[in-house]
Amino acid sequence: MSSSMSLLIRRARIVLPNGELLVGDVLMSDRTIVEVAPEISATPSTTEIDADGLTLLPGVIDPQVHFREPGLEHKEDLFTASCACAKGGVTSFLEMPNTRPLTTTQQALDDKLQRASQKCLVNYGFFIGATADNLPDLLLAKPTCGIKIFMGSMHGQLLVDQDAALEAIFSKGERLIAVHAEDQARINERRKEFAGIHDVAVHSQIQDNQAALLATQQALGLSKKYQRRLHILHMSTAEEADLLRQDKPSWVTAEVTPQHLLLNTSAYEKIGTLAQMNPPLRSPHDNEVLWQALRDGVIDFIATDHAPHTLEEKAQEYPNSPSGMPGVETSLPLMLTAAMQGQCTVAQVTEWMSRAVAKAYGIPNKGAIAPGYDADLVLVDLNTYRPVLREELLTKCGWSPFEGWNLTGWPVLTIVGGQVVYEKGKVLKEVRGQALTFSH
Repeated sequence: MSSSMSLLIRRARIVLPNGELLVGDVLMSDRTIVEVAPEISATPSTTEIDADGLTLLPGVIDPQVHFREPGLEHKEDLFTASCACAKGGVTSFLEMPNTRPLTTTQQALDDKLQRASQKCLVNYGFFIGATADNLPDLLLAKPTCGIKIFMGSMHGQLLVDQDAALEAIFSKGERLIAVHAEDQARINERRKEFAGIHDVAVHSQIQDNQAALLATQQALGLSKKYQRRLHILHMSTAEEADLLRQDKPSWVTAEVTPQHLLLNTSAYEKIGTLAQMNPPLRSPHDNEVLWQALRDGVIDFIATDHAPHTLEEKAQEYPNSPSGMPGVETSLPLMLTAAMQGQCTVAQVTEWMSRAVAKAYGIPNKGAIAPGYDADLVLVDLNTYRPVLREELLTKCGWSPFEGWNLTGWPVLTIVGGQVVYEKGKVLKEVRGQALTFSH
């Protein structure tokens, strides 16, 4: 379907921007939502979709993914990842700089944008990665959603753990800084302490809660010193949530992943190194505190940290096994299943996975079902439960830490820019998303 045609979704349960539900119709034309009403009359040229019994949500904006292109395409690439996004109801993503070459220059950023324009079925944006000596690029590179700093659990140029380098980045410019907050010095000490242990469960002890808290405290201190816009990626500990509950300036935001809400250290026994990620899984107590912080607005939104590795790579003995897990196909059903279980509401899920992300990153006209907004939408079935099956996944790595989980809220239809990109199990591979723009 060309984007100039109009599309009408009928009889959907529409989640409105105020969180209320309206059973009605949504009309789209030229990539934009034109009308939302209980009933809309159609012209003969309008394509109609009957959504009776289904729920219509704003498309998910996943603000932290690692799609591995260029340089690591054996794990994932922009095409396979964006197919997985379409299947999972993710209509826009923000991708991280730890590819090969690293996204630390305007040239590398331009290369990714060019690749995405040719390959991505959904909308896309890219972070610029901080090194100890690329400050000019951090100030000038565009378009980018922000600066990514790995304060720990990284090696090579992207590890920025020296105080002087961090101070320089925070003190210059106004661009959003997103931090992977783990204290590398503590991790190094703990690695020595636990050296020779090959049980993957030790990963959560090496990169412990204290390592996360120390780095988050440092980032928060720098942000307050320079009044600098800060975003804390994949918050994982009760201690960090408690810190922000007491001390969270208006210019600071934080996110949490579904796995840090729904999995904990007990997963190591069940799925071994498939449960290994950075920052690591924590205790059931951390799960509970993170949930409460999310519900209370201390944590602002959800991201997947989709970070695929092959099963062969994951099968290596710890610590040679790599950290990271895929997530874009399962994040929305996981959160909607939690809503059905009473952990939150469907309206909260749309806030955390769409609207709040668009607001934090200054992405205009995204994240709500209202006239004038972009027609990025997902139609989900909240009446049917289906298990996560390895053979149905579209991510190139071909596995999920949630395999076998019985979930509801699976996307039936995903729309990007007014075009159907996924429908009843089939990806329409000729659709292309657009580069996201950022107003701040």
